[in-house]
Amino acid sequence: MPKNTTIHTIAVIGSGPIKIGQAAEFDYAGTQACLSLKAAGYHVILINSNPATIMTDTTTADEVYLEPLTLNSVTKILQATRPDALLPTLGGQTGLNLAMALDQAGVLSDLKIQLLGTSLATINQAEDRAAFKALMNQLQQPIPASTTVHDIANALIFAEKIGYPVIVRPAFTLGGSGGGIANNAAELTQTLQRGLTMSPVTECLIEQSIAGFKEIEFEVMRDNQGTKIVVCSMENFDPVGVHTGDSIVYAPVQTLTDTEYQQLRTAALTIVEALDIKGGCNVQLAQDPQSRQYYVIEVNPRVSRSSALASKATGYPIAKIAADIAIGLNLAEIKNPVTQTTYAAFEPALDYVVAKIPRFAFDKFPTADAHLGTQMKATGEVMAIGSTIEEATLKAIASLEISPSIQATLVPDHPITTAEYEDQLIHPTDQRLFYLLAALQAGWPLAKLATLTQITPFFLSKLQHITQLIRDIKQAPTIKHLLTAKKYGLSLATMAHYTQYSVTSIATMTADLPFVYKMVDTCAGEFTSVTPYFYSTAFGQTNESQPLGHSILVLGSGPIRIGQGIEFDYTTVHCVKAIQQAGYHAIVVNNNPETVSTDFSTSDKLYFEPLTIERLLPIIELEQPVGVIVQFGGQTAINLAQQLTALGIRVLGTSVAATNLTEDRHAFADCLHQLTINQATGTTITNLSAALPAAHAIGYPLLVRPSFVLGGRAMAIVHNDQELIPVIKSAVAAGHGAPILMDQYLAGIECEVDVLSDGTACFIPGIMEHIEGAGVHSGDSITVYPPQQLSPAIQHKIVTIATKLAQHLQCIGMMNIQFVVTDDVYVIDVNPRASRTVPYMSKVTHLPLAQLATQLILGQSLASLNLRPGLLTPAPQQVAIKAPVFSFNKLPAAPVVLSPEMKSTGETLGVGPTFATAWHAAMADSYHLNNWQVADGIITDAATFDQPEVQALCQANHLLVTIITHIADWPATTKALGFTLNDHLDNPVATAALNHGQPLITALDTLRTLLANMPANVSH
Repeated sequence: MPKNTTIHTIAVIGSGPIKIGQAAEFDYAGTQACLSLKAAGYHVILINSNPATIMTDTTTADEVYLEPLTLNSVTKILQATRPDALLPTLGGQTGLNLAMALDQAGVLSDLKIQLLGTSLATINQAEDRAAFKALMNQLQQPIPASTTVHDIANALIFAEKIGYPVIVRPAFTLGGSGGGIANNAAELTQTLQRGLTMSPVTECLIEQSIAGFKEIEFEVMRDNQGTKIVVCSMENFDPVGVHTGDSIVYAPVQTLTDTEYQQLRTAALTIVEALDIKGGCNVQLAQDPQSRQYYVIEVNPRVSRSSALASKATGYPIAKIAADIAIGLNLAEIKNPVTQTTYAAFEPALDYVVAKIPRFAFDKFPTADAHLGTQMKATGEVMAIGSTIEEATLKAIASLEISPSIQATLVPDHPITTAEYEDQLIHPTDQRLFYLLAALQAGWPLAKLATLTQITPFFLSKLQHITQLIRDIKQAPTIKHLLTAKKYGLSLATMAHYTQYSVTSIATMTADLPFVYKMVDTCAGEFTSVTPYFYSTAFGQTNESQPLGHSILVLGSGPIRIGQGIEFDYTTVHCVKAIQQAGYHAIVVNNNPETVSTDFSTSDKLYFEPLTIERLLPIIELEQPVGVIVQFGGQTAINLAQQLTALGIRVLGTSVAATNLTEDRHAFADCLHQLTINQATGTTITNLSAALPAAHAIGYPLLVRPSFVLGGRAMAIVHNDQELIPVIKSAVAAGHGAPILMDQYLAGIECEVDVLSDGTACFIPGIMEHIEGAGVHSGDSITVYPPQQLSPAIQHKIVTIATKLAQHLQCIGMMNIQFVVTDDVYVIDVNPRASRTVPYMSKVTHLPLAQLATQLILGQSLASLNLRPGLLTPAPQQVAIKAPVFSFNKLPAAPVVLSPEMKSTGETLGVGPTFATAWHAAMADSYHLNNWQVADGIITDAATFDQPEVQALCQANHLLVTIITHIADWPATTKALGFTLNDHLDNPVATAALNHGQPLITALDTLRTLLANMPANVSH
């Protein structure tokens, strides 16, 4: 069937800000789909409020609306643009829920907008728990015993009848939000109170628990004629009971018999057919390890988190094909862009193993509950490809960027008691993999581990093989044993640790087994493939990767975590574009399956590899690039620059010496003194004993932070000796031996600039001002451009300081400088790389900053790029406000009060002719403050209200204040805003607001600005 010619304009709804459960995978899917629809000749209108993504670039769609994803806002855009059709299945749960709301409000029928892809009836049938159950019964597909409830009483009766444990699954939520496993009536009551408020239709499914079964996923494509293929089968290492987004996952399926596999595959295809899916769909099933019994868990009738993984694992671009199906094409007519010879109806076959391991934020939030269950907690993930399960798993561990000691030893870094082993194995956390490896090293029998964890013995036997390899090299570090260990993926660091040899001598001893590069080709080598997409393996003789010549290597930023998010993927992709425009080949090395940078069509060549020196060196030796660019891969890439330079590899852009100068506190303080630039009084220490004398010399309050870390990890403001000691201990642990910075804390207006420099002249696209004062991490501050409170004289001083610094450091490319303005302008921090504000400033100034910076790195001057040194003038007429988004509801017991430690997972943008209009647009999707009125009041706790500043603000604004002491005190139907400055873990305001899905503010400046910009307080 040819493409649909009755429509010309298609609106696409994006997924909004990055949050736990809905992350970069939707930027990847949405970007692919928009480009595919444009290539097919349609006019594409994109609505998305996230400035950090490639998806909201003006080149992705024909019209981009960086506007709130609310019913009101999207309706106005659709009324103004009048598209012929709407594609909602690429915007995650946000996109689906909005499409349903638009339909129910009559907007789609009034404007005669046709829905493309999977129909709303299907979406409803898959998402509505009761409707889905009815369909499964009709298809005679087994599902666990369950009932749909809208209140707690009926749930308790049902659970009593079928017996505990039961699983709570709220309808129409994302990443298992509000759900969980309940083992008794008290736990069920608590989980349901939350689940019912978080479901937009106040509905939950109470389901017999099948925790412990194998969890299997199929990523299925179905076209308009009913042709269906399984793109990828995936098996969770963790049994049912751990959310699939938090589980280690292998592709293809590893432990099913052929009979079991065919039975589940048939079930998945039957369900997709019955639902009349058009495009991509994810089916989750559970297989009883003891019998042929299986159960259907759920279906996602849209592109999902697993689709990105499946696309990268197979090289089959699911979102692109789904968009083609949505416009009427069928699988037999769509060319597979990987082979460019076979068609999309050809089912991928893999001759390798793919491992996905999630990345969590528990290293940042040690108090957060790290136990894994049915509600997702991971912020990102890494993927690795290998010839064996062991190789893929070890490469994935090497990609995680967690504690270097755990990555080297593969076990927790402290002595473990029997009780701790049992607790960690029975109750899964993000560390369970390492406890399993430790238990196997300690000689625990495999059968006992299988009983405690309910993990399939086959997977445990692979971990046992890894510990056997370690035992062999420890007892007899012969070349034969070392080569075997390397073959299965043990890193040089791990081998060095267990043999006590140096990394260099291990590298020499294992040099006879070089890594070779194999191509990801979707068809197990049966057809020739044109995709320049490779992975390394120590198995195999032939190298399928031939050097490109005249190339530049770009280091990506690895897994998404708090502090290093999708904005670094954005800068990486723009860097690639500029390299290609300059006439070079661009090669990307990265390991994050969710992102645009790891799409095989983004660069001239993609290596899906850990970002470690061990894996980078052979690539550099093979490709012989002109140089390596590290400026766009966040702290990950910067931390590799020193080692690359030491090995004689050319790092392009700002010198490594200049980068080190900005990180070395003493040298940097001397540099600022020499340039007569103000800086807070400070010093560096490396241990606890030096902390107290240094603190007394500088004077409290102090800002304490480790160097060489990202996102303010382990950073804090301290007011006395008692507060100082635990903070120093945590900074020592987070800094891995790097010095700890102690500075006098300056209260004032914080602001920052991104600087473009060619080594002599420098250009500043704009000064960004923060709403929250110094002491709140810049990534968590609401950021305003152009600045509203800085006088022309102060702005001039900021530009002068930035220029002086860029010239002194001979910065080439990009850097970010943070200031605090008090009685004068003080420099807080300099990062000689792209920062998280680059996408935001690129969108609001309409300048491709990362591309311009890349051109400077490649030797252009500001003059040749027509950039006038100094501040960009005139500043735009519009006000643009970037607001952070927090995922506190997914991380119970994580601290919520804003501080120097970054906590946000994403951001939204609000643009308007005045500060107030931009503010309301930004706050709609970030703090969900689209309906709050002053009359609704605030709910707070006594500790917060006791602060004089809080009382004064409330009185001045005649604000109705309710003080609560327990979660149960939160009124059931209130429209009030939660407000707390109390960081106790059992804070009733934070917990109750999050459980009720109500807005929560945790900084005084945020509340002050909100009140000043309510309609009654804004002077027009």
